[in-house]
Amino acid sequence: MKVFGERKRAAAAAIVAGTLLAALAACTPATPGTASPGSSSTAAVPSSAQPSTTAPAGPSAEPGTSATVGAMVPGFPQALLPLMPGANVVSSSFDKTTVPATAALVGSIASPAAAVVAFYTTALEAQGFKAVPGETVGTLPSKDFLRGDSETVNISVIETAGTSTFTIGANVAAESVK
Repeated sequence: MKVFGERKRAAAAAIVAGTLLAALAACTPATPGTASPGSSSTAAVPSSAQPSTTAPAGPSAEPGTSATVGAMVPGFPQALLPLMPGANVVSSSFDKTTVPATAALVGSIASPAAAVVAFYTTALEAQGFKAVPGETVGTLPSKDFLRGDSETVNISVIETAGTSTFTIGANVAAESVK
């Protein structure tokens, strides 16, 4: 059995971090103190009122690569990585140009971290993923899954004041995301 190593975990974390940075950059005004077209200058906007923004393709972006803030990106493999019922999408990304394809989802829900991990464990195991030993990284709940030799999924959860924010990073075969 191949073990999901630190190198793959670091790559998945880098993909998620890069996706979030790209998505946030798309929502940041070009000039400090000014609002981007279509954005509000009000700092406290309820998450349900925030518009969904898709990051524009940059010079290095490939067709088929996209990131969205506040919604599920078009083409996101929701059958593979379903949104937990009651959760809100913070951001999502999907890159079908890579082999394996990569998908990332950041969400939040008013549930304990253990409930989030349990939901995704059930959902992934139903699709043939096997949980890799280990439940945490430091004190952070984090679970890795492996299917075959090359498909991997990681879920990490941070719980603060009764709200769990979770990040899911997946590297999966193209046929898994159709």
